[in-house]
Order: sequence, then structure tokens, then C-alpha cells
Amino acid sequence: MSEAQRFTFAGIPYRLVRSTRRKRLGLVMAATGVEVRIPQRCAERHGHQFLRDNIQWVRAQLVRADERAREIPSYLYQLGETIPWLGRAHRLQRAADPADSGVKDGVLAVFTQAREPDAAQLRPALHRLLKREALALLTDKSQELAALTGVQFCAVKVRRTKTKWGHCSLGGELQYNWLVCLAPEAVVDYLVAHEVSHLHHHNHSRAFWRQVESVCPNYRELRRWLRDNGHRLVV
Repeated sequence: MSEAQRFTFAGIPYRLVRSTRRKRLGLVMAATGVEVRIPQRCAERHGHQFLRDNIQWVRAQLVRADERAREIPSYLYQLGETIPWLGRAHRLQRAADPADSGVKDGVLAVFTQAREPDAAQLRPALHRLLKREALALLTDKSQELAALTGVQFCAVKVRRTKTKWGHCSLGGELQYNWLVCLAPEAVVDYLVAHEVSHLHHHNHSRAFWRQVESVCPNYRELRRWLRDNGHRLVV
């Protein structure tokens, strides 16, 4: 994709982006704003006209983006605050020893050196704990489902990503966004079913979705939940 050019129409800034892979004009609400994506050899004027023809849709999407932004929770990162884990509120507590840190009985026990940690100390400690717990949970769930369906993977990794909740590499490595573990457990199970099913079918063919459905019959509902509520899964 080539470097984008910036323009404004009806008070709405947008970028015109040329792509060697695109065959048709398209509108994308990207993290950097509105993008009009056009084929490499498409005349620039067609991109501008495409935006004008769809300006009402763009306005509606911008309104929805503002609404979604207001739905994102914010945290103070202080002891006693509640943080979601598998869809349930858990209270932040300080663990006196690293061995005592973990998730249990509605408590997120976070180890910090400071007895009364401030937000700058508690936030990274909380992230380390959630990432560790997510890796363990997602590994266990992936192993169980892979064994059940007769496939193998080489590794499970977790990281915080901007656009994808999961990925299965051609080499059989399963990657998950650890923030998914803030969602209800059924949603986590759907994501695991999705990625493990890619070990059977490395595409999104009908055969792939039949495989997902065989281990997660209500995957459509759970996929919709993740699409509609994924922006709320922040910490």
C-alpha cells in the first residue's frame, strides 16, 4: 500500500490510499481515521467521488466510533478496584510474595515491591499477572481441544495486538491477544476453537466453519459478542 494523501470534505478529514492488491474502491474506518482505498491505477477523482457518494455512511460510522470510545472502561489502578477476568469482576489485592500472586476466588493478587503501590507500580504488575494467567489458561484450553480433535501445535504465545484476537501460523504456532481473557469464558472458548480449527483448515472455508461449529455449536453468537464488545476489553 502506497503512502496516503490527506484531504477534507464536508469537515471530515480522510486519506486516499492506493493499493496494488485492491481491485475496487473501498472505505475503511482505520485507527488513523477515514481511508478511501483505491486500486493502484484508479484515477484520484474516483476516490474523492466515492467518499462524497458515501458521506452519510461515513458520518454514521464516525458517530458509532465516538459511542464505542465512550464505552471503553477506564481504571485508576489502585488496590481494591475491580477488574474483569473471564467476564467476572475481580478485586485487586497486593500479594506479599510472588508465589502468592494469581487469580482465585474473585481476587487478582498482584505482587509489588511497594506495600502501597501507586498506579505506575500497580499497572505493569497487573499486566504481567494477567498475561501470565492468560498464557496458562489459553495453553491448557488449546491443548485440550487439539487433543480432542486430533491435531498438534508447536507453541502458544500471547501478546497485546491492535487488530486480531488470534492467529494460527502456517508452522502451527497459536497466538492469542491475552485481553480476550477479560471476556466471558465462553467467548475465550470460541476463540480457542477458532484458532485450533485453523490447524485443520488454514483458511475460512465452509469446511473450516463446520469444524468450528463441531466443537463450538454457538460460535456465531460468541463471535458476534466479541465483535460488538471487544473494544471494551481493555485494562
